[in-house]
Amino acid sequence: MRDLLRSGTSAAVVVLIMFIGSLGLWVGTPVAWLWVGSQIQGATSSLGAALGAMFIGVVATIAVIVSLLLWLSNVYRSVSQARGHEDPGHIVLEGVLVVSAGVAIAAFAIWFLFFAGTSPVPLGLQL
Repeated sequence: MRDLLRSGTSAAVVVLIMFIGSLGLWVGTPVAWLWVGSQIQGATSSLGAALGAMFIGVVATIAVIVSLLLWLSNVYRSVSQARGHEDPGHIVLEGVLVVSAGVAIAAFAIWFLFFAGTSPVPLGLQL
């Protein structure tokens, strides 16, 4: 964290954009393509067409987001080197992806357990 703060405001902004983009990778991409697939299935009554469109769309979207995240990681590396620090490699991108995946999993668990109308204990079970 100290290295990030020493890298300046522009580096912190790049890391924030990477974090938002990685949340889009973990949450936005699946939700968006599930919605698109449901619209296709509703309009055509073809599950195969919906699944095919979703698969192609998810793969293409992930490829685009990952390339943007790699570009942002290279921008962070350039900013770090311009301020006289060693090349950090892609360690910041890796950290951002791990933290954002953890946030996405925790948010899903909270939604699933408390807001989705499910019960952690099956209702038919008697204790």
